[in-house]
Amino acid sequence: MKKIIPALLVFLVFVFNTTYAESLEGCEEHIKFGAPSLEPVLLCRLGYALSHDADHKVPDWVAYHLTRDKILGIYPRSNNFRPDPDLPRGERAELKDYRRSGYDRGHMAPAAAMKWDYQAMSESFLLSNVAPQGPRFNRGIWRVLEKKVRDWTTQRGELYVVTGPVYAWNEIETIGPDQVSVPSYFYKVIFDPVRIEAIAFILPNQKLNSDDLPTFIVSVDQVEAETGLDFFSEIEDSVEDLVEARVHVGLW
Repeated sequence: MKKIIPALLVFLVFVFNTTYAESLEGCEEHIKFGAPSLEPVLLCRLGYALSHDADHKVPDWVAYHLTRDKILGIYPRSNNFRPDPDLPRGERAELKDYRRSGYDRGHMAPAAAMKWDYQAMSESFLLSNVAPQGPRFNRGIWRVLEKKVRDWTTQRGELYVVTGPVYAWNEIETIGPDQVSVPSYFYKVIFDPVRIEAIAFILPNQKLNSDDLPTFIVSVDQVEAETGLDFFSEIEDSVEDLVEARVHVGLW
C-alpha cells in the first residue's frame, strides 16, 4: 500500500497538470505570469483566458494581455452576445437570463480591447466572458476604468489584466431561470511587466462617481484575500511579495 499511494498521487498530479495544459493551450500569452487558479473550468480564447464557475454561471477570472498594437485595432464592435457553446446547458448563462433582468451584460475582457482581430472581438461577446452589472456601474465608472487601462497600455507598451467578481456571500442575488449570480463587487488587477508594478481595484457593483475611481485602489494582496485567487504566481517570490503588497495612492 505504501508504494501504491505515492504512485497514485504522481498519476493524479500528472492527469491534473495535463488537463490544465490542454485547457489553456494557446493562451500562454495571457497567463504568462501564472493563472490565478486552475479550476473549476478553464477556457482559452484568442483574446483572453478564463476560469468559469458553473455554480454562479459567470467567470471567476478573465485574464488578457494588452499591447499598444492591439489598442490600435480597427475591427468594429460586434454585439453578438451568445451562450458559450463549450459549456453545457444548466452550467452556463443564457441570453434569456439577462432579458428584462435590470442588469447589463458586463464584459470582463472588454470588447474595446479586442479590436485587433475579428475572432477576438466576436469571442468577447460569449456569455462566459460576461457578468451582471448595474447599468450605471457598467456604463459609468467601469467604462472609465477600462478606458484608463487602454490609455495606460498606450503609454507603457503592454499590460497584463485580470478581472472578475467578488461576492458578499450572505446576500447573493441571482437573475434568470438559470440563476446567474450578481456579483457584489468587481476587481481588476493590472500588471506592468516592464516597470514591475501593479495596480488593483475593487469596486461595488452600483452607481458610483467616476471621479472617485482612485478611492477604490487596493493592493493585489487584498484582491487575493477577497477572492482566494493567486495572481502572478510565476514571478519570483520576493518580487511578487513587493508588487502585491503595495497600494498606490493615486492612479498611474
